[in-house]
Amino acid sequence: MESFNRKFAGSLLFVGGIQFLVAMIIAEALYPGYSISSNYISDLGVGPSAIVFNSSVFLFGLAIVISSYYIQRIFRNLLISILVASAGVGAAGVGLFPETVPFLHYAFSFTTFFFGALSAIASYKIQKSPLSYFSVLMGIVSLTASALFATDNDLGLGIGGMERIIAYPIILWAVSSGAHMIGQSG
Repeated sequence: MESFNRKFAGSLLFVGGIQFLVAMIIAEALYPGYSISSNYISDLGVGPSAIVFNSSVFLFGLAIVISSYYIQRIFRNLLISILVASAGVGAAGVGLFPETVPFLHYAFSFTTFFFGALSAIASYKIQKSPLSYFSVLMGIVSLTASALFATDNDLGLGIGGMERIIAYPIILWAVSSGAHMIGQSG
């Protein structure tokens, strides 16, 4: 049963992250004049790309929440399970509440970024090296970029570029952690 739980949790993280990355690329192509430097990621949640982006980020969040249940069953680490579930709730909320609902959107975005980064850092306890080290690094990069973003320092990358330095390490952590769990289940 543990092997199934690992494969299922890992598959949810892996497939959820990959489908979101692909959908984000599609949404960027559908959005006329979209700039990864000048536009926020969540700008993709309004206009012609809205259905692709919002449904994809919601599914990503749902996959993360469900995976947190199986992560708890496998590792029996309530802190990690809560951090992962919180990140997933945040992502699902971003999909349900686009920028046209500012307060809720920003609250869910913050939740996703903050708890996603903390999930990456805390996951070192349940991963083998070298992934455990890379996970901590991805979380630290995301938190550092969040602090820079909050202080209006985009390092010349623009708001969209800096926001991607926050988001991509979390997405890559989900994909790599999912693959790691799938590989460990044999």
